[in-house]
Amino acid sequence: MEWRASHILVKSRSQAEELLKRIKQGAQFESLAREFSTCSSKSSGGDLGWFGSGKMVAPFEAAVKRLSPGSVGDVVQTQFGYHIIKCTGRKG
Repeated sequence: MEWRASHILVKSRSQAEELLKRIKQGAQFESLAREFSTCSSKSSGGDLGWFGSGKMVAPFEAAVKRLSPGSVGDVVQTQFGYHIIKCTGRKG
């Protein structure tokens, strides 16, 4: 199984929760990623491309597996910070 996901990575839970609230109110995920994410993927709207099992840190991968394509999950904490994850594809 492979997944495609985008994310917004920030340093604080409070900022991540505020951005997630804005997304749920209709803000564009990609625009917020470009503006706020600390990950280099921000230049592509947070797109991380396709990846298989074991390619992402465990909490991130577990969150992506629970999402259906097009959906955005709750805030996920990893050693890199706080992620808002959007599943953009699934195959296999």
